[in-house]
Amino acid sequence: MISPPAITLTGLVASHGRHPAVHHLSGCFEPGSMTAVVGPNGAGKTTLLRTLAGLHRLDEGRIQAPGLTPARIALLPQAATMDRSFPIGCRDVVLQGLWARLGAFRSAGRAELTEAETALAAVGLGGFATRPVGSLSAGQFQRLLFARLLLQDAEVILLDEPFNAVDARTASDLLGVLRRWHGEGRTLIAVLHDLDLVRREFPEALLLARDPIAWGPTEATLSAENRMRARMMAEAWDEQAVTCEAA
Repeated sequence: MISPPAITLTGLVASHGRHPAVHHLSGCFEPGSMTAVVGPNGAGKTTLLRTLAGLHRLDEGRIQAPGLTPARIALLPQAATMDRSFPIGCRDVVLQGLWARLGAFRSAGRAELTEAETALAAVGLGGFATRPVGSLSAGQFQRLLFARLLLQDAEVILLDEPFNAVDARTASDLLGVLRRWHGEGRTLIAVLHDLDLVRREFPEALLLARDPIAWGPTEATLSAENRMRARMMAEAWDEQAVTCEAA
């Protein structure tokens, strides 16, 4: 079993130009937990993932995760934000998951090439090794990104809307990958909008509306009262605010 550390947040504030995106968030992602991050559009969900991955500056507070290095964290960004026009084959994209192992100068050998093709087969893309990325459908491209995650073999996996714009079969297959990772003891944190999916598959949930609304067991977190509070807070956001002040 994989044993990632707990990830403890204390008063976390992350902003865009001093405009708060995540505001005074405290709590803990337990080792091996599977947590959905939900909330209105603009609630800071993507910013939270990027901050956990070390890609967005922390303005206030602390993130404590003893021994957790960047190489042990994998981030799956929203597929819609990624440029697919670069002429590259599927196997080469998957091999990017070995960056921490190979570095910038070591080329992939036979063993790594086999790993990449095994990962492609595991997500239903067997035979796609030399297929140009630009020729893939949305569902196939998302499978490809999951294959890259398989090679990263990270202990903490952050997923930003992993099932957005994919067909039902792809979503089902990729959910199977998440269940496998969860069974291996990895910590999974996923931004999601489908609350039925969250209730069915994720034991824990964090409801954000820039400020934390609730964090804990999914059914309690997604109560009607909490969802109404999140909606009311979103409707009251001042998009011209330029400072972050604790309540």
